[in-house]
Amino acid sequence: MFEIHRKEINWGGRTLVLETGRIARQANGAVMVTYGETSCLTAVTAAKTPKVGIDFFPLTVNYQERAYSAGKIPGGFFKREGRPGEAETLTCRLIDRPIRPLFVKGFKNETQVVCTVMSHDLENNPDITALIGTSAALTISGLPFMGPIGAARVGYIDGEYILNPTFEELETSDLDLVVAGTRDAVLMVESEANELTEEVMLGAVMFGHEQMQVVIDMIIELAELAAKEPMEMPEPEDHSELAAKITKMAEADLRAAYGEIVKQVRSTQLSAVKARVLADLIEADENVDTGVVADLLKNLEKNIVRGDIIKTGKRIDGRALDKVRAIDSQVNILPRTHGSALFTRGETQATVVTTLGTGDDEQFIDALTGTYKERFMLHYNFPPYSVGETGRMMGTSRRETGHGKLAWRALRAVLPSKEEFPYTIRLVSEITESNGSSSMASVCGGSLSLMDAGVPLKRPVSGIAMGLIKEGDDYAVLSDILGDEDHLGDMDFKVAGTSKGLTSLQMDIKITGITQEIMEIALKQASAGRAYILAEMEKALSGAREEMSDHAPRIETIKINREKIREVIGTGGKVIREICEVTGAKVDIEDDGTIKVSSSDLSAIEAALKWIEGIVAEPEVGKIYEGKVVKTVDFGAFVNFLGSRDGLVHISELEDYRVKQVTDVIKEGDIIKVKVLGIDDRGKVRLSRRVVDQETGEDIQEKKTEEE
Repeated sequence: MFEIHRKEINWGGRTLVLETGRIARQANGAVMVTYGETSCLTAVTAAKTPKVGIDFFPLTVNYQERAYSAGKIPGGFFKREGRPGEAETLTCRLIDRPIRPLFVKGFKNETQVVCTVMSHDLENNPDITALIGTSAALTISGLPFMGPIGAARVGYIDGEYILNPTFEELETSDLDLVVAGTRDAVLMVESEANELTEEVMLGAVMFGHEQMQVVIDMIIELAELAAKEPMEMPEPEDHSELAAKITKMAEADLRAAYGEIVKQVRSTQLSAVKARVLADLIEADENVDTGVVADLLKNLEKNIVRGDIIKTGKRIDGRALDKVRAIDSQVNILPRTHGSALFTRGETQATVVTTLGTGDDEQFIDALTGTYKERFMLHYNFPPYSVGETGRMMGTSRRETGHGKLAWRALRAVLPSKEEFPYTIRLVSEITESNGSSSMASVCGGSLSLMDAGVPLKRPVSGIAMGLIKEGDDYAVLSDILGDEDHLGDMDFKVAGTSKGLTSLQMDIKITGITQEIMEIALKQASAGRAYILAEMEKALSGAREEMSDHAPRIETIKINREKIREVIGTGGKVIREICEVTGAKVDIEDDGTIKVSSSDLSAIEAALKWIEGIVAEPEVGKIYEGKVVKTVDFGAFVNFLGSRDGLVHISELEDYRVKQVTDVIKEGDIIKVKVLGIDDRGKVRLSRRVVDQETGEDIQEKKTEEE
């Protein structure tokens, strides 16, 4: 019989429960985490033998949200969940990043983490329960995981930090930050902020780290009751003799290769050195393990690069630790797009394009909390040629989704409100070259592209990626890291913001964590780097253009009485379709009476607005209107004016003389000018034709009075 173990605490005003032994008992480790009424089951499974022929840890994280968790049936024809959505993909990355560096080096058994949201109370975000569940499941699984870790979400409302804010609280929060870490250090940060200072952001990270300690204690207590025996790891082989031989054969040439500033030249020389060393070793001993040789060469590379940076402060491309690469910014580079920018920083380049649309272009997102519309989209593409390689171009990768979302978070805080700028905005970042931090290049290029399109940003946004080399107590913080520095370093710390404050912060650590002191230095150094980048960006464009592209749609907005919406739409949409077909403009009507009229032709907008205003306007007594005779009767004629409004011109009000038959004077289809004489209690309108000059539209009686 399986024994059920359960731990429960009060955390952030809600009950947090960890339970194992009831569900998914054949997995290496499985824990159901419930926070409030949001429950997530995490199951961890690993292969019993290592995967042969790989030089990486084969870890896969799958996070899946089930519609039943919120009492919903999925949409679509098949009525079942399909491929992971953007939110699920981002949560997979959120879980993967803090756990990957905590597995014992050399562990190559294929490992899978599956997190399934099984209950959702529509208040608490399930990503935190999934992170905690992953940590707990790994800790009790017996796998070589050097955890546990904790995780927390931090909000910032009215100058106070909020632990695990609800969805409702996040709507008024200036910060949405997720932090994960061990007892001693922070491992991962993901955030979106409303131009907050470095001090506030750092305080939020440390607040979250402090608040997660009770969760770490809770997981340890659960592991003391339910943990499996640790998996036996084979003793690492002694390759010191081979390592010394490789060092003698390759160190000088590797150092020379890393002296090359140009990435492609450096990569070519490094590949040549590695190929030569491997060929010489195989010639001497055909049974040599090529995988071991590759690992030892990689270690040698790391020692060369990291050692030089720590000892001499010398980086691969010769820059100082805090220096940003040369920047070139250009805007309006594409003739037919609504806005475009080319941002180049060293050997990293982003071509970013803005497209403006109407309300019909908004993205519908079906989430567990309900369906909502998103008016700002940012899509990031990373083609193989950007790094001088070939590759299959299939769907959007997890990496592309994550990098695009980071840039989206960085820019969203400075966008104008829907009332100020009623456009749907799509930003596409094409990474045309890459050698370090293409996501931050997307932020910079995106800011310039939006301003080029005439989007009135609050302030321009710049971004920078910081790195870390740490050997024992010695460390060096690097500004604007290269791809190799990211690959061989210990930290990827991305910081984006305006001259006023930070809008996004993302941190990934490859070691067991970093301290508050290192984070403070990194943020201070990043602030100087961002200011330099902003100054370089301003050389191309310092603010939004006053005029939008001739090819962009124009949108005019009016507000009408909600009771008039039906009249503008017409039976079965007849009226609004006629307006669109005749004028060529596009008309969107919202439930609150807001009407948006859009077209690239200003005259079409004016014609549609005039038509709509005619429909919703109320007739004024004494005012003259132009109308169409829609029906004649013995006692007068009915005239349609102000859109759908009808009024009666009595036979006595047709001419100054006595009219025998209405059709002697007017007939159906005639366009005439009429004056409103009165409106009765039932809304019926009395009109007069005889008092209006049909040529000038002037009131004949008023004209006579003035002449007298």
